[in-house]
Amino acid sequence: MSQIENALTSSSKRIYRKGNPLSSAEKKRLSISRKKTTHKELNVFIQNMHKESLQQLCEEAGTTQAQMIELLIEREMAKRA
Repeated sequence: MSQIENALTSSSKRIYRKGNPLSSAEKKRLSISRKKTTHKELNVFIQNMHKESLQQLCEEAGTTQAQMIELLIEREMAKRA
């Protein structure tokens, strides 16, 4: 009988202890709400050739598109100062 009990307990999955896990939509909503304290959303349309150039710059620099746009803005502001 103990072998049956061991088999049942060893095959059962561990119970999540801190409540139900968040869905991916809830995780994304929380992530966005945290970012809104330090970031502003930007939604733009750019020409296809500029988008491809931006993607190439990002790949070469190993950054995200948002980081590259921030870097380009910082460079332009430093040049003007």
